[in-house]
Amino acid sequence: MQDSRQRFGERVIAFNASLALDAKLPQGISVMNPFCENACATPASTDFYKKYYADNRIRGIILGINPGRFGAGITGVPFTDPKRLASECGIILPQCPPAHEPSSEFVYAVVNAMGGPKKFYGKWYINSICPLGFTKRTASGRQVNYNYYDDAALEAAVLPFILRTLKEQIAFGVNTAACICLGTGKNAAFMKKLNSTHNFFDEVVPLEHPRYVMQYKYANRAEYVAKYASVLASIMP
Repeated sequence: MQDSRQRFGERVIAFNASLALDAKLPQGISVMNPFCENACATPASTDFYKKYYADNRIRGIILGINPGRFGAGITGVPFTDPKRLASECGIILPQCPPAHEPSSEFVYAVVNAMGGPKKFYGKWYINSICPLGFTKRTASGRQVNYNYYDDAALEAAVLPFILRTLKEQIAFGVNTAACICLGTGKNAAFMKKLNSTHNFFDEVVPLEHPRYVMQYKYANRAEYVAKYASVLASIMP
């Protein structure tokens, strides 16, 4: 049970420290827990949540897919790579390599369009439907990012973890009128189905995933930034 005296950020920090996936995963797929595997994640995310979430405000929730290797997989902060952690949030730690994640670049364009990190994070909390990530080893032996929905057996294996951690995050102090879901395809379909069963939110609102925008719609990225800003402002004015 959470301590009602804890601030929002303290709850997130404790949640991150408790993350563990006890599930039998399909062969060749590994779980990625930055808080156990990366020297940057715990100190970086602790500084971040203490800086921007040292209060008990109700926040809107934005859910991506699962952490990527070069963003939250390093920093422990969803959609925040080490470059943006330093340049936009002013958190510079020697153990954080200067990695770049395109999704993080887009998200911080939205953050700045909405008044900057202090104002944005005062209204919004970002994580992922599955708060731990996955990698899969290719035939050449290289580890690549893997999504929870890329394999039906993986999705089934992690469903109890997703349900438990989503309930825990809602209890931080989340506005349940709407959930922003990043990804208009499989991620949105999964979240809408989950929500129709468990009624976590009044509405699930899908937006194009930042990675999709940066990879396929880069020339029109300003339009997507404006769309994000408009939708988010309509939910948390």
